[in-house]
Amino acid sequence: MAGYKRGRRRQPREEKRGTLESVETEGPFKEWLGMPDLYRHTLVVDGETYSYQVEESELPVAVGDYVVFRYRDTKGGRWVDRRSLGVAIDPSSYQRD
Repeated sequence: MAGYKRGRRRQPREEKRGTLESVETEGPFKEWLGMPDLYRHTLVVDGETYSYQVEESELPVAVGDYVVFRYRDTKGGRWVDRRSLGVAIDPSSYQRD
């Protein structure tokens, strides 16, 4: 059967941690009728460029934050998975009482 994926494993996403150096936002874009407006954010993390496309114009992180996210490499660049971008928490930075 054409297109049948039995027995194939999906490629695991790669994870990146690093300091968010800059953010550029473009949009809103409307791909087709009925689709919500999408904003394309270009993130630079530790000198590498990633694209992140979501409905929100504001990101949950700020420049200078230590961030973590999952991404995939494509012909068009590195794309961050939806709902995977956040501030990385370092357990050693918490003080114990």
